[in-house]
Amino acid sequence: MRSLLDWLERLDPGTHRRIKGLRLVTAYGLAAAIGTLHDVAHPFGSAIAVGSLAANIALWASVSEARHTRFESSRDLALLCLAATLGALMQALLVPVFSPLPGNGAEFTLVSGAFLASYLKRYGVTGAGVGSQIYIGQLLAYTMRLDASAWPAILIAGCIAALASVVPRLLSGPAERPAELAVLSPADIPGRWHLSAPFIMGVQAAVAALIVVALNAQLHLPESAWAVTACTYVVAGSAMGTAQRVRRRIVGTLIGVPLGLACLPLAEHAPLLIWALAAVAMVVYAMALPERYDIACAAFAFTLIVTLAASGEHSIMFLSARIWQTLLGGFLGLLAAHLILPLRTAESSAVRT
Repeated sequence: MRSLLDWLERLDPGTHRRIKGLRLVTAYGLAAAIGTLHDVAHPFGSAIAVGSLAANIALWASVSEARHTRFESSRDLALLCLAATLGALMQALLVPVFSPLPGNGAEFTLVSGAFLASYLKRYGVTGAGVGSQIYIGQLLAYTMRLDASAWPAILIAGCIAALASVVPRLLSGPAERPAELAVLSPADIPGRWHLSAPFIMGVQAAVAALIVVALNAQLHLPESAWAVTACTYVVAGSAMGTAQRVRRRIVGTLIGVPLGLACLPLAEHAPLLIWALAAVAMVVYAMALPERYDIACAAFAFTLIVTLAASGEHSIMFLSARIWQTLLGGFLGLLAAHLILPLRTAESSAVRT
C-alpha cells in the first residue's frame, strides 16, 4: 500500500489531478443517473441509451477542460458538451448520405472529426478540446448507430452532460489546479508550403483515418473505429512527437488490455467491483495526462475492456481487437506524419540547417 501511495505521489505530487479524476468520474455517474431516469429515458424507448450518451459526453468534456477558475471551467465545459452534441448530430444526420457508400459508409463522417481534432488546436486549449469533442460526439453516435430520428435524444443528452459536468467543477473549486494541455505554438512548430502546422496535422490524421475506412470497406475490420481513434490522437506537432505518442499508446494498450481481460470473470460475478475498478482507472487516467501518455492509455484500455465486459461483451477475440486496431491506427498515423508534409519543431529545424 505504501508503494502504491508513493507511486501516486510521484505521478500527481499536488493531488490536483486526483481531484480532477474524481470529478470526471462523478460527472459520468451523475449524467448516467439522470439519463436513465424514467421520465427522461421513457420517451425515447430502449433503442437510444440517453444515459450512456450523456455520460460519455460529460466524461470527455471533463477530460478536455483545462482551466483554473470556476467561471472559465464552467464556460468551457458547456462549450465542450455543445461541441460533442453537434458532432453527434452531424454523424446522425449524415447517415443517409454516406450509407450507400461501400462498406460501413457512416464511418466516413469520422474523417472530418479526425481532421478537426488536430486543426482546431490552433485556437488554444479550448479549440483543442472542441475539436476532440466533435470527434467524440461523432464516435458515440457512430458506435450507438444513431440516425436522424435520434436528434431529440442527442439534444437532451447534451443538456444533461453540460449539467453533470459543470456541477462537480463548481464543487471542486480552488482545490483543483489542472495542468493545461499542451497546445500548438506557431513559433515552435513551423508549417510547410505556407500551410499552418495545425492544418497539416489535421490532414495527416484525416488521411490516416480515411485509409482505415477504406480498409474496413474491403476487409470488414472488427471495431475499426478504434483504429480511426488511434490515428486521430497519435498525430503530434512533429514526426518525432508522433512516433513517441505511437510508442506510448501501443505500450499502454499492450498493458491495459491484458489486465482488463484478466478481470473478465469478475465482470460476470462481481459487476459492482468491475465498475469500481474502472472508476479508479479513470482517476489514474486523469492523473497521468498529459505527461505520462503511456500510463493514461493503459488506464483507459483497461477501463474500456472491463466496462464492455460488464455490459455483456465477453468475446476474447472482440475485446483483444483493441490491441491490433491500435497497432493499425498508430502505424498509419506514423506513416502519415512522416510522408505527408512532415513537421519538425523549431529546435530540430535549427539543427538541420
